[in-house]
Amino acid sequence: MVRFSAAVIFLIGLTGSLASGQDSVPKVQVFGGYSFMHTGTGGLTTSTLDLNLRQNPGTLGLGSSFNGWNAEVQYNFDRWIGVVADFGGQYGTPFTASSGVSGLPSMNEYSFLAGPVISYRAKARITPFAHALFGWDRAHLNASTITGTSSPVTSFDSAYTSFAVVFGGGVDYNLSRHFALRLGQLDYFRTTLDLNSLYGGAFGPGRFQGLSTHENNLRFSTGIVVRF
Repeated sequence: MVRFSAAVIFLIGLTGSLASGQDSVPKVQVFGGYSFMHTGTGGLTTSTLDLNLRQNPGTLGLGSSFNGWNAEVQYNFDRWIGVVADFGGQYGTPFTASSGVSGLPSMNEYSFLAGPVISYRAKARITPFAHALFGWDRAHLNASTITGTSSPVTSFDSAYTSFAVVFGGGVDYNLSRHFALRLGQLDYFRTTLDLNSLYGGAFGPGRFQGLSTHENNLRFSTGIVVRF
């Protein structure tokens, strides 16, 4: 009888702990924070850039560092599986220049992605996760007039919407039941951005040819997670 009572108490305790563990899993969580993206150049080099824009060698360079923001809304089906909607904006310039040059065109990219996410929720404060996201990315190059070069260059507004796929993951540090710090999220961010069309629309058709019709990027994000 004592053994039976002990077994019943053990089962009740185990069931209660499992239920408590399930209750501690948030159904909805929202992330927001800073994002940095290292963008691919699609095979464009400084020499071909100067050649296409008719500049002296070494006048213009390539920029690949974009700063911005990243936000996510995640719904968890259980402690392992969830689905996430990802939104992002990146801002920078695809070109650099020597001193005295001004009017470089600015560029922005906005993305909307969604897909499954897998989280490992242990009792520790660390929650690692991995996701696969699919959606769209829209790149926009602003109109400008580059001056201070051997010959001024005028560009027009140009935009291109491409399919995007993202594979990556990160680690959350749990501050409390409702708040966590995203220590880091690293994503391989691939788009079907056709740089020939984007730059051709900005600087005139036929100037840029033979560039890649896809873009390989790396995105790093960090910020705060709020759980409900």
